[in-house]
Amino acid sequence: MNEWKLSYNRITVPTKEMEKKSQSHRSLQSGPSTFTSISAFDGEDSIFKVALLDNDPILITRHPPTLLSDSCHNDCVKLRKLDHDNVNKFLGLSFDGMDYVVVWRLCSRGSLLAMLSKSVISTDSFFVQCIIRDVAEGLNYIHHSFIGYHGRLTSACCLLTDTFQVKICDYGMSELTRISEMKFKLWSAPEELNSPTSSNTKAGDVFSFAIIAAETISRRPAWQIYGESMNVEDIVARIKKGGAIPLRPHLQHDISDVPPELVALVRNCWRENSLNRPSMDFICEQMKELMNSGGHTNLMDHVFAILEDHTTSLEQEVEDRSKELMEEKKKADILLSRMLPRQVAERLKLGQSVEPEGFDSVTVFFSDVVKFTILASKCSPFQVVNLLNELYGSFDAIIEEHHVYKVESIGDGYLCVSGLPLRNGHEHIKEIVEMSVRFMEYVESFKIASLPREKIQLRIGVNSGPCVAGVVGLSMPRYCLFGDTVNTASRMESNGKPGKIHLTESSFKLLEEHYGDSYDTESRGDVIIKGKGVMETFWVHGRRDRDWDTGMHSSVIRERSRVSDKHESTG
Repeated sequence: MNEWKLSYNRITVPTKEMEKKSQSHRSLQSGPSTFTSISAFDGEDSIFKVALLDNDPILITRHPPTLLSDSCHNDCVKLRKLDHDNVNKFLGLSFDGMDYVVVWRLCSRGSLLAMLSKSVISTDSFFVQCIIRDVAEGLNYIHHSFIGYHGRLTSACCLLTDTFQVKICDYGMSELTRISEMKFKLWSAPEELNSPTSSNTKAGDVFSFAIIAAETISRRPAWQIYGESMNVEDIVARIKKGGAIPLRPHLQHDISDVPPELVALVRNCWRENSLNRPSMDFICEQMKELMNSGGHTNLMDHVFAILEDHTTSLEQEVEDRSKELMEEKKKADILLSRMLPRQVAERLKLGQSVEPEGFDSVTVFFSDVVKFTILASKCSPFQVVNLLNELYGSFDAIIEEHHVYKVESIGDGYLCVSGLPLRNGHEHIKEIVEMSVRFMEYVESFKIASLPREKIQLRIGVNSGPCVAGVVGLSMPRYCLFGDTVNTASRMESNGKPGKIHLTESSFKLLEEHYGDSYDTESRGDVIIKGKGVMETFWVHGRRDRDWDTGMHSSVIRERSRVSDKHESTG
């Protein structure tokens, strides 16, 4: 009989230190904390606080001490026995502390008012109808119980379980003193505001229900639409005043998905004359008809159906995004492979360091556009950029057909290498020479759009030998070549002639030894090379018996080259 009497010693109200410890503990475990729901009741509009009853989470309201009648004691016994899906469980009353404390079962998602104020979730029409139906069913149960009415119904005392079921709370216990804040009078009926003696009626509850339903339909606190133009006192005064067109919440915003019958029902519930408001029995019957016409009657079934559709949509979206991600990854890999050799790029992506590596035999290529400065002076900057883009874009396409790595292009200069980072035996000389021949063939037919009468000529230098390669830089890493082989190849280019492929003796011997039958070569003779002294160098005129210019026989080409060299030496 006295189960409702609770000792205050059994109740623990969490402090900030306890909350911090709980949050710290929760970060170290996957299970929920005792204080998981504290934040749901932290708002200034909450009339409840989360506490513990023998280490079980509960909700409490505090009240100033007062003398309770025997009737109130009997009511507490009856309140413990109330049981309905939409009425929150009364657990008991503690009156041996400094305040009287009413204890209720915890609803983890907080109040309906908090949910609407924070726009925590996206709701559809069926969700809205379920919320309103739950409030109606709970209030109807209270109207048919020994309590008879609620008397202070607001969306702040409509609590939500983890399954979004509404449970009405803070009912009964009419002898306890409550601090009546002005903001909670926004749910009060006009007759209750004007005459305290006519308060606590079922018709007043119906008016409060209408305000809650309007909030749920518009997905926001009912009087929020008036914003700063009217404060709480102004709104309460307008409700009390009444008149031919009394002040009521707006229902014109975002309600296109709500049945018009529900909107009409809400408007009937907040009529100025309390005698014209429907009963909760009638309201519940109307809600049942509305819900049955929609197909679903259970909110969680509806939520699961939505989640299933959402899951399917998310799976498709994830698949699409994954495809997009793979495409972007491919683009990034392609871009990275143009900046660094693929093997080097893969190691960098894995976070591995790339140590400098020595190579015994590679072939280095340098090229330069002859008289590029003169050509550039005849073009605008945009035309120069377009010229180089078109020319080097075609060169890059040729490079991709050979085992050659493009190290860099600076202005009109071009640096390539074969034989690293993947060693290819002695094939590097063939790859570089064949690429050089292709370059020469291409520029013979290349037309400068802005200078149709001008011709592009290349000067190419090639050298073979050992070198060291490695990645230099962090923010903008570059794969660089080091060694005398690179310097000598550069000298071959600068000491070459327009339209000529200039080889060192080391490159010539490698080419002749392995591919002598494939290419037409000729000794240029001894040439003084800056920093190197006298060197015998060689020309590559093209593939055997074929020149990249007009297809002339190689003997003709050699004779022209010999006469030209003789003329230079005598000059």
